[in-house]
Amino acid sequence: MNVKDFLLEIGLEEMPAHVVTPSIVQLNQRVQQFLKDENLDYDSIQPFSTPRRLTLLIKGLADKQADSHETLRGPAKQIAQDEAGNWSKAAQGFARGQGATVDELTFKEVKGKTYVFLEKNTVGQPAAEILPKIATAITAMNFPTRMHWGNYDFEYIRPIHWLVALLDDVVIPFNILNIETGRETRGHRFLGKNITLPNADAYEEALKEDYVIVDAAERKDVIRKQIHTLAVENDWQVDLDEDLLEEVNNLVEYPTAFYGEFDPKYLEIPEEVLITSMKDNQRYFYARSQEGQLLPVFIGVRNGNSEHLDNVVSGNEKVLVARLEDAQFFYEEDQKKTIQDYVAQLKQVSFHDKIGSMYEKMQRVGKIAQFLGQRFGLTETELTDLKRAAEIYKFDLVTGMVGEFPELQGVMGEKYALLAGEKPAVATAIREHYLPTASRGALPQTNVGAVLSIADKLDSILSFFAVALIPNGSNDPYALRRQSFGIVRILQDRKWHFPIDELQEQIKKLIANEGSEAHLDLTAHQKEVREFIIDRVKQWFSIQKENHDLIDAVVDNRNKDIADMFAAAKVLQQHREDPSFKTTIEALTRVMRLSQKADFADTTLTVDPTLFQDDTEAQLYTKVSEIQKNLADKSLETVYQELEGLKPTIEAYFEANMIMDKDPKIRDNRLKQLLIINNIVLSLGDLTELIVK
Repeated sequence: MNVKDFLLEIGLEEMPAHVVTPSIVQLNQRVQQFLKDENLDYDSIQPFSTPRRLTLLIKGLADKQADSHETLRGPAKQIAQDEAGNWSKAAQGFARGQGATVDELTFKEVKGKTYVFLEKNTVGQPAAEILPKIATAITAMNFPTRMHWGNYDFEYIRPIHWLVALLDDVVIPFNILNIETGRETRGHRFLGKNITLPNADAYEEALKEDYVIVDAAERKDVIRKQIHTLAVENDWQVDLDEDLLEEVNNLVEYPTAFYGEFDPKYLEIPEEVLITSMKDNQRYFYARSQEGQLLPVFIGVRNGNSEHLDNVVSGNEKVLVARLEDAQFFYEEDQKKTIQDYVAQLKQVSFHDKIGSMYEKMQRVGKIAQFLGQRFGLTETELTDLKRAAEIYKFDLVTGMVGEFPELQGVMGEKYALLAGEKPAVATAIREHYLPTASRGALPQTNVGAVLSIADKLDSILSFFAVALIPNGSNDPYALRRQSFGIVRILQDRKWHFPIDELQEQIKKLIANEGSEAHLDLTAHQKEVREFIIDRVKQWFSIQKENHDLIDAVVDNRNKDIADMFAAAKVLQQHREDPSFKTTIEALTRVMRLSQKADFADTTLTVDPTLFQDDTEAQLYTKVSEIQKNLADKSLETVYQELEGLKPTIEAYFEANMIMDKDPKIRDNRLKQLLIINNIVLSLGDLTELIVK
């Protein structure tokens, strides 16, 4: 079979940088699926992308579908023909559905029963006749934002301006809206021209000659090398932030790195402000000296060649200096007010119109933080620092600097707190309470910051649930899932015990007298809050590739304690390959299942030894009593080992005793014993969920 190369290019108006890479990945996947569905073989697909184009070069594409042979079974003979041998409607429909006639049908016996069969041979179609349908893969693409243009209802990430579809040197004709495929692509917007391609393989080099590097990996490598050259020539250290590099790479088609300078006086501003101005606002890289000091220079990447680069540098310097002037102004003005001035302003800042002000939130968080700090064993000094941090931790939201650079919230709080004479621990907690800011982001490094972070996030979850603003489906406008996952990650890192139901109840009582809580019913959705947080625990376990049966088991522990969920998973995973694991779990789950039969009114779990009728009852009672001693102080590893040691006694107990005895006193006494064991086992979780082999 002959093979050819097929070039598909979608030419667009400039796409947002963050969309380019996901879009070419999606197009690649959709085209691969299209070729698979159409039974067209190929050797490889090379993706290309720039802000103005999404391109695939399919190498070694078969020039036709492979011929195929299928043996298809139809209805049974007794259904397919009547006694006179006439074909039924069922048989005719089967043949027609396969593009055949009843004359082509045969009979074969399968397991003693005769069926209609059709031997279907399909001759593969030429690739040139199939490829026009690839337009469906293009139009089916999804984007985070879409737009339509002209009078068309069709929406896409940006308007389509040209299409190239070349099978070797032959144009594959199809159209999208009024755009017909052809062999003409476009070079660089300012430096290039329209290019007529002789064939598919000429694409990459033809565009490179016209100032477009279509290979995104090559383009990124060019940027990397150019910046490295500037760093070496100037004796700089340059942090090549990969996220910024990816963004810059998707902003240009022909990169040329340059550097500019700004007045060293701006270095008096906190470097986080300077870096934000350069990196986040202008997409510049920053440089440090070999000693690690931030330098008054920036590195940009131009979409073009090195001609007239002085003008580019000058223009970028003016833009950056204007931003730095604003930053310097806000930095100086912000320090003219006290922290208490800013805290007072928070009374006028709404956290949410159904919940209250940011100031009221801080009052709730202060109480929750102190309560949790004591639970988690913080020192008196840490509790004092936590109290102060909670009193002021949102103050920087109303500063001019954070108003101009919202991404610096917390960062400027730390800076301004230190300038105002606050203790370093307090200032650090102000910054750390936002952490983690992403699912895999950095965690708080101090106890005070970790507790304040949990308290702030927990208050947000409880408050929004209280007013029935609960995330559903993909809708989560207040990022409660991210905040809940942040709580889970901090708890896992710190190994702090967090029994969800108990803490919810205590927090509700703790802030019940808070004036701002009159309209917040913290009891309304407690179950939903618990399930919401536990879902984030499951998410954490899934990321760690834990087995689903293990996850389901440990999240259902007795106290709904998150720390115990993590500890139990570790214990069970460590013992899962033990020779005795299967029989241990089987014995314990038998106890758990039988204990569910308890339906007596007396809920006190006091076993009466005078009702024992067999020595195994006394033996089990004695050993369980030993396990119960100081149970709360034992590690889950110790609990598991003791339960494992209990297995022979449990087996002997079941062998000798009928749990559901006719005498209700004896039956209830035995069920109470099982319930006591069940509650110990639940320290690890619901082991009935485990799959043991």
